[in-house]
Amino acid sequence: MFGWLKQDPVKKLELEYARMLKHARDVQRNGDIVRYSEIMAEADAVLRQIDESTDDSQAGGS
Repeated sequence: MFGWLKQDPVKKLELEYARMLKHARDVQRNGDIVRYSEIMAEADAVLRQIDESTDDSQAGGS
């Protein structure tokens, strides 16, 4: 009944990934390449979670 109140976990991860990419871009433009690579590593981990979540949902729906 209240399913529309639940936030899609994949959507939440996608928003977090986009936020991290923007932050990494800004850090890189400021010249902090070490911090940029740390943020990109974290973003890569979030992207893997997105891929796993979408693979799980596609496998379950087939």
